[in-house]
Amino acid sequence: MKLRRVLLVLLLLSGFYYVTTHFVSSGAFAPMVHRALNIPEPDATRTASATGPNGTFELTEASAAPSFDTEEQQNIAVYKKALSSVVNITSTAVAFDFFYGSVPQQGQGSGFILDKQGHILTNNHVIDNAQRVEVTLSDKHKYKARVVVVDKNHDLALLQIDAPNLVPATLSDSTGLIVGQRVYAIGNPFGLSGTMTRGIISAIRSIKGPQGNPIEDAIQTDASVNPGNSGGPLLNSRGEVIGITTLIASNGADQSSGIGFAIPIDTAKQVLSDFEKYGRVRRPSLDVVIFPIGPDVAQQIGLPADYGVIVQRVVPGGAAEKAGLKGGTQRVYQGNTPVMLGGDLIVAADGQDITNAQDLSAAINSHRAGDVMTLTIFRGQKKMEIKVTLSDAKDAAAPGQQT
Repeated sequence: MKLRRVLLVLLLLSGFYYVTTHFVSSGAFAPMVHRALNIPEPDATRTASATGPNGTFELTEASAAPSFDTEEQQNIAVYKKALSSVVNITSTAVAFDFFYGSVPQQGQGSGFILDKQGHILTNNHVIDNAQRVEVTLSDKHKYKARVVVVDKNHDLALLQIDAPNLVPATLSDSTGLIVGQRVYAIGNPFGLSGTMTRGIISAIRSIKGPQGNPIEDAIQTDASVNPGNSGGPLLNSRGEVIGITTLIASNGADQSSGIGFAIPIDTAKQVLSDFEKYGRVRRPSLDVVIFPIGPDVAQQIGLPADYGVIVQRVVPGGAAEKAGLKGGTQRVYQGNTPVMLGGDLIVAADGQDITNAQDLSAAINSHRAGDVMTLTIFRGQKKMEIKVTLSDAKDAAAPGQQT
């Protein structure tokens, strides 16, 4: 019995000696230990020497190409999916110089492919007043583009090129976007084609566009966007388009300040639907001239509410007049600006408070021409509701006046 125990101990010692001398000394045992204990392995490196006139240099090099982490893999996947759908747009206009006569001027922007028929969506301000528009695909092939239709009010333009093997972008929805959601912008900033930047959604807010036009529910992002990004896609983490990069808040500096804005893709879808059905955008309109009021003005003129917008004038034959809304009858001056008082005070639309002109514009633009909107108004001291069938505004009104 004792002899058996002695033999067992000798066997265990021999096995331990063999493992430590053959595996541990060679380093083959370490990976097994690392895997068993979930210990990260050290970076695999090697040393390379180079000798020249200035002496010998020893460089530490990676033994193998590095692998990408999960975040990097997602960035790469978004870029590969979307790049073929993004185009660069060059617009050429002719200006007239006193000494040299006509002088061509070029502007650059971005856009993205909608279908295999060559339709491309971009901003109107990218191609506005251009005599020639040229589109460059991601494979560097260039094509002359035709401007199909524009919507200056929404700052959108539809182009078309004749090119084979086009890759359309995948459009997502812009409803339900959340602040903090990761977004990507691909475009042509400063002429640097195929540039991708990344950030998050910083806010969803209504702003004024490049021409003073309202952009409802604009997507604010800190993804770096610069001149040349206009018209390009803003993408979600699946590489789907959620907006059209449009505007930079630059405080006078013509470059990124970390605050950029995009038109929501749902707005663009509505515009494209109108383009397809009617050949133009049927913009809904209430056909009124309004004046916003606050607590001070309301108290001065004895209004029953300290917020809302006063109807100064209704457009003859327009939606408001047909619904029975009343304009003002008494002219007063706000500084040097004439204001007509005595008209209906609009305080809500479809149950949502109206505190300023932007609120009313947003409520109207959430509908289509021909839709019925319910307005809550005060006529004198009497509160009432009026249903209005929105008209089709064929011509854009002056900003801040008619809606």
